[in-house]
Amino acid sequence: MFQEKLNPSPFQSRAETLEQLARLCRNGREGPPLRVEPSGSAQLDAVLPGGGWQSGTVVELMPMQDGIGELRLLMPALARITHSERHVAMIAPPYIPFAPALLRHGLRLEHFWIIRAQNATDILWSAEQTLRCKSFGAVLAWPLTIRDREVRRLQLAAEAGSSIGFVYRPPSAAREASPAAVRLRLQTSADGLLNIDVVKCRGARAGMSLGIAVAE
Repeated sequence: MFQEKLNPSPFQSRAETLEQLARLCRNGREGPPLRVEPSGSAQLDAVLPGGGWQSGTVVELMPMQDGIGELRLLMPALARITHSERHVAMIAPPYIPFAPALLRHGLRLEHFWIIRAQNATDILWSAEQTLRCKSFGAVLAWPLTIRDREVRRLQLAAEAGSSIGFVYRPPSAAREASPAAVRLRLQTSADGLLNIDVVKCRGARAGMSLGIAVAE
């Protein structure tokens, strides 16, 4: 799913990114009403509020290590979003997404963005701007640090854009409180399944654990 690790290099400025987003969002189209995107796993959908990933919310994903399926878990929903003519953005991913793998999962790459912000401020700023833009259906972000008030800002942006914000955090964050609507801790099992611990799930049961298979 991922290629080599990103190397530090000068990326486009905040002003350039803002201008690109402004051009994309100036088309005046109304965002879709709040909806639920099925996760692709009936077992997970039975746990998530509304039966899937809810637009207008922030979801925190806390993998125990990289490359265990933390991105593949989202592929069914992301593919559907790109086929609905909305965009998907990745903000500061730790590894370069492998385009052929994305295509195998059904993503339309013309609706897929990578914004390679380097510092904490620019990562959160980029996530907020893309979540707020009604042309984006989902935003995945890997913030270097994030505080409660910044999660709340992302939540407000997701509500404004009718989008879903997926925020990747280290597993230690599970011990901290967060205003995110859904918080999931991810780890692999001996039988190759992705184990999901539901740390928080607004509107549904927390404290549950389940193991699901994620497509390669």
